[in-house]
Amino acid sequence: MTAGKRRRGALAAASKTGDSEKIRELAPTGEELSARDEDGWSALDWAAGHGDPATVAALLAAGADPLAKAEDERTPYDIALAAGHREAALLLRESAGGETRSPGWTPYCRAYPLSAVRAYPGWPEDAGERTEEFVYLHDDFTVTAAIWPGEDVVFAAVTPEWERFCRDELGFAAPDDLDLVPEADRG
Repeated sequence: MTAGKRRRGALAAASKTGDSEKIRELAPTGEELSARDEDGWSALDWAAGHGDPATVAALLAAGADPLAKAEDERTPYDIALAAGHREAALLLRESAGGETRSPGWTPYCRAYPLSAVRAYPGWPEDAGERTEEFVYLHDDFTVTAAIWPGEDVVFAAVTPEWERFCRDELGFAAPDDLDLVPEADRG
């Protein structure tokens, strides 16, 4: 076995077992950090999957790329989230400058009784004649009668006051990826 293979093996083992001291001692090169094993995972992927924040931080400090994708197209952030490791995912997101995934948008909406949104002082009179029991408040703060954004729009006069009403009175907020991590690992 070559010295390079031994170093990569030691780096992989340290990443899988949470040995951040060993990672610092190895001082891995960029090539070693980006190397992928027979599973297609890098050292940072393994550390993200095991969730030890000190190990993730050591690899990031050594220069590991938080946005590098594994063969399955997941980033270390995606791997940490899937494994339920909120703190590791947060470190990865911060290291990536807030960028965590491929560009894209996932719509979000939440159903509310029509009477709840009508409580807004600026609710338009003509929107008051609706017969739906429930309406959908979307992540862009528009209200529709259909679950789909932009379809059968009931209210689109989005203002800072409306947004504040939605947050403060209705308790509305589109969830962040990290909000979806189970409670057990929120420490």
